[in-house]
Amino acid sequence: MTKDNSNKSLDLAAVRKVAELSRLELTETEMKAYAGQLAAVLENFEQLQAVDTKGIEPLVTPTDLSVRLREDEAVKTKDIEPFLSNAPARSGNLFKVPPVV
Repeated sequence: MTKDNSNKSLDLAAVRKVAELSRLELTETEMKAYAGQLAAVLENFEQLQAVDTKGIEPLVTPTDLSVRLREDEAVKTKDIEPFLSNAPARSGNLFKVPPVV
């Protein structure tokens, strides 16, 4: 992803690729708006990378939180179409995925 130095935004090709990978259909206007927003997010990451963290131990969490797990319950549903509607490919009522070697 390249930055456009004139207005600190990403080029539209990069935004188009992210939208494609996210399976989003965006207008040109939306892509231009998102280009600026994504550039701002990347700038925040650049600021974080600049922080010197040598000698600082990593934390799992900064607070004393306890894990609260719920019971895993199977729930039957008759309408599976909402779950399959975003699948890139399907075979009947199953997700179709490329073979893994």
